[in-house]
Amino acid sequence: MAKIPINLSTGTIEQNSEIIVGIDLGTTNSLVAYIKDGKAVAVKDENGKRTLVPSVIHFGPDEVIVGDPARKKLITHPEKTIYSVKRLMGKSYKDVNSFENYLSYKIIDEDQDALVKIQVDEKFYSPIELSAEILKALKKRIETRLNKSIQKAVITVPAYFNDTQRQATRDAGKLAGLDVLRIINEPTAASLAYGIGLDQNEDRKIVVYDLGGGTFDVSILQIQQGIFEVLSTNGDTFLGGDDFDKKIIDYWIEDRQVDRVKFKENKSYRQRVRLSAEEAKKILSSAELYKADDLSISLSKFNELIKPLIDRTIEACEIALKDSNLKKEEISNVIMVGGSTRVPLIKSSVSSFFDQQVNDKIDPDEVVALGAAIQGDILAGNQKGMLLLDVTPLSLGIETVGGLMDVIIPRNNKVPARVGRNYTTSVDGQKNLKVSVYQGERDMVSDNRKLGEFILSGIPPMPAGIPKIEIQFILDADGILVVKASELRSGISQNIEIRSQYGLSEEEMGKMLLDSFKHAEEDLAKRALLEARNEANNVILSSKKFIDHNKTLLTKEETATLIEMTKDLEMAAKSEDKDAINHKMETLNNYSRPLAERALDHAISDALKGKEL
Repeated sequence: MAKIPINLSTGTIEQNSEIIVGIDLGTTNSLVAYIKDGKAVAVKDENGKRTLVPSVIHFGPDEVIVGDPARKKLITHPEKTIYSVKRLMGKSYKDVNSFENYLSYKIIDEDQDALVKIQVDEKFYSPIELSAEILKALKKRIETRLNKSIQKAVITVPAYFNDTQRQATRDAGKLAGLDVLRIINEPTAASLAYGIGLDQNEDRKIVVYDLGGGTFDVSILQIQQGIFEVLSTNGDTFLGGDDFDKKIIDYWIEDRQVDRVKFKENKSYRQRVRLSAEEAKKILSSAELYKADDLSISLSKFNELIKPLIDRTIEACEIALKDSNLKKEEISNVIMVGGSTRVPLIKSSVSSFFDQQVNDKIDPDEVVALGAAIQGDILAGNQKGMLLLDVTPLSLGIETVGGLMDVIIPRNNKVPARVGRNYTTSVDGQKNLKVSVYQGERDMVSDNRKLGEFILSGIPPMPAGIPKIEIQFILDADGILVVKASELRSGISQNIEIRSQYGLSEEEMGKMLLDSFKHAEEDLAKRALLEARNEANNVILSSKKFIDHNKTLLTKEETATLIEMTKDLEMAAKSEDKDAINHKMETLNNYSRPLAERALDHAISDALKGKEL
């Protein structure tokens, strides 16, 4: 077996290892960068012009295309062309349903709490699979440029991304054939790009104002002796340049420059208008008027429309500053990140709030990817004097329904670490919960290494889904892992202690890691099938309860149809076809939704009988 140039017992990279690239996986555009002759550079397209790869995926009859060629399909094939995937990462349907009307592709709303799925024809995709396509395109771009294979990467995420979103980003990297050595915060990457944090004697407090296509966040960092600490962060996962475009579209509809009905019903027309609004926003960064294709808007009108959105970002800056316990005069730099910060009103508003000129000397589209490349160079051991903290050599997690591995502390996470995640029961009246702890990189626990298990007993009997069970992983600097389970409503708890390094040699760790990449696609397919089955079983149970509880409200035809559709879903759930399960689930949900609404109206009407409002 070939020796991997990772020191898996410490998480550090051996000298003379291959290039570790930096990737900014963005909502609107993505980039890949690397260190060339000691300087971070973003990789351009084959024509040597653009560094940006539009985060757009198109599913053609024979191939999946990404970037500029896919972007051209937004108008001609809108229902098969996916964009703004980052907004969907680690999200459930209820998190994104308000945004759905502005998408041209289909989001599935089978379960308000289940992670969102995107439907293209008869196939269903997760945001992880879609993001992996973008990462594959970036990997191919840099491999073509350097004429060598690239395996290792640092990928950036917004500072506010939660564990689920970070793990989804890691999974997307793995599926693209990348060993994701670090998930780092975008503001940290931006700081590194400006050289802040490279000097060990430096002590600075900085603001990173990051307004991209779909997300906004402001972070206040303290950098001391090369260590980055996020003092505070604030923002909005649903505020960005896309929302500026939406303001322009809404204005054009109100002003009757855009046909409201046609915009709602014709996907190609909707995309054409959306792209015109995006163009208008860009033109108005350096002009007083946009006019094209019978559509027009002035800079003053644009500023008037977006001012409430900019005010929201300034309010977030105010909260972040207050939370950091700093005064404006203590801030040494205000760094601007994201293409949307090119809007003049944003620059002037942020400058005015912080009482200093903003720093946007480095291309705001490229700054995060460049910083990620610098972080990769640090991990490669090429930046002397930079502190590289100890990290977990392999992921740690627990077994969930169907034998799936749910990662709680991912590989390469800094040590010490304390991470908690909430779970619930899957059976009515469940009194005991077995917590099985595993180490490894595969999606099925059967392919990972079991470290131990314990029983959380004495859970008060409640309906499935009601108990609130928190699982905490506490990993100290010596590698001792304590796993604690608590039922938060009753206060009962149990824990287990697992000793350092868990008896694995470096070679065994290396083999586990290599296996995870070799089987990444197969593992994701297994996980998707099991998750579809688990979700289907919940829907089947709910459907049977609904039929039983509403016999008097349903007609014979409705009852017969529901029973038949439920049986169809039961049959599909036994198959190996994830898309067939999702399709039958969608069919049943679409049919039962109006019936459930009718039953709810009836229940409310019954409850209010004889009462005055």
